[in-house]
This record gives sequence, structure tokens and C-alpha cells, in this order.
Amino acid sequence: MKLSNALSFPTGVWFGLTVALMPTLRAIMASPTLLFRPSALSRVYMANLWPTYADGMDENAKDTKSALITPHAYGVVLDIGAGHGHTVRYLDADRVSRYIALEPNALMHPQIRAQANAAGFHEADGTLVILACGAEDTKSIISALALALPTSESSTLPSVDTLVSALALCTVPEPQRTISNLVRDVLKSGGQFLMYEHVLSPREDVAWWQRFWAPLWSLGFDGCRIDRCTDVWVKELKVDGEGGQKQSAWRESRTWVVEGQEEENLFFWVVGRFDKQ
Repeated sequence: MKLSNALSFPTGVWFGLTVALMPTLRAIMASPTLLFRPSALSRVYMANLWPTYADGMDENAKDTKSALITPHAYGVVLDIGAGHGHTVRYLDADRVSRYIALEPNALMHPQIRAQANAAGFHEADGTLVILACGAEDTKSIISALALALPTSESSTLPSVDTLVSALALCTVPEPQRTISNLVRDVLKSGGQFLMYEHVLSPREDVAWWQRFWAPLWSLGFDGCRIDRCTDVWVKELKVDGEGGQKQSAWRESRTWVVEGQEEENLFFWVVGRFDKQ
């Protein structure tokens, strides 16, 4: 890997600081107790940072997300780490009955609501549900689904037809456990998991630099890790089968890399579609 490419990475962190630092400092001046609440402070920082990146990143991924989400998402859709709700732009309202946006940063909920309303999903008629818990909190997710879904739709256990993760699993704590719990407890049998994530590069030299810069990037971007092999974790996910034997969670699975990306890019983009057993 070219040293110039590897050493250019900190500029992204610096740019993020220049965008979000001053409004975050103003928030601290208005509420000094933020200094003693690191999680709340991080969410304030991210809420000031993400608007600079969100639309551009979504535009760059428009073709990829259109091909992944629009023809495949159906029924009740749970968007993990919804951010500003860009996923809802790609949902076919004729195929999707409910959009459930999971976003622990409540400061981003107004953007989610605006995006969803523009796409025809509304809280008033139950087609939009916004949850403020994290993806790792499956108990809260299931409880919220039980309230949101009518008995005929949720059957005996509340579950969703489609899980969507777009730039979300890079941030969640304990990602392998979170993925396993979501697929086991929240995604119904026969449902789909649609994934668009940046992951650990298959090139060892690029992966070395990803691991090197990951702590700095995580500090500046609300826990986002650039060194997770999320695609491998999802593809190799096992669940309990008959007789207590472990088996693949997927009836069918397919992953592919985003075409046209540079091999030396420290953000290596992978797409996946997985059908649950």
C-alpha cells in the first residue's frame, strides 16, 4: 500500500473535528454536565458531524443501495442504526408495510421522521416506528415490536421480515453477539438480512493500516470501527438446529464487493443478502 494513501487517513478525522467541534463546545457551554456524560456528549458531537457526510455518502452509494434494498426489502423492515433515515428512500411502499428505524441517537430522530414522511411512512398510521435503543438491546426491540405490530402481523412472537444494516454494524458494541441475537430473536424464519458495510480489507497491507488507524477513527466518529470483518461474521453465523446441533443461519447467502472501489481504500465496501433458514 502506498504510504501516501495510508498517511492521508487522519485528514478525515481532522475534518470531522473542524466541522463538529465548535457546535459541540457550544452545547457543553449550554449544558456543562455533558462533560460528565460521555455517551450523551458523543451523540451531540455525532449529531453535529453526520449532516456533513450523510447526504454525500448516500448519493455515492445510491446505485448499490437501490439494487440491494428496493427489490428485496418487504413487509416489516427494521433499519439498524438508521442515522438520518436514508434507507427509507429505497423502500418500495407497495412491498413494505412498516418502516422501523432503530437509532439510539435521539438527536437524529427529526431527520428520520422527515425522510420517512417524505417517503409515505408516518407514525400516525403506524407505518413508521422510531426506536431510541441500540441494536444490541434486543429485549427492548422485541418489546417495542410487540406494541407496534398487530397480533395478525406479529403472530405469537414479534419479528420482522427484513433487517437492513447500512453503515451500522461498524459502530454497535459487541457486534458478533448483536448480529447473532438480532437474527435469532428479531428476524423471522424466511426473512432477509440486507447489508451494506465497510469491512476489513482482504489485502493484508491495507488491513494492517486499518487496524492501525481504527482507534483514532473510532474516537472521532462515535465508535465507528474500520477494522471489523463484519461480512465474515454475518456469512458464517450459526444458530441452533435440530438436536442442538449448530447450523448455518442462512438458507441462501451472497456477498459481493462494490464495483469500482480502489483496492487501497481504507474503507472496503461489501454488500450482502442473506435469507434466514
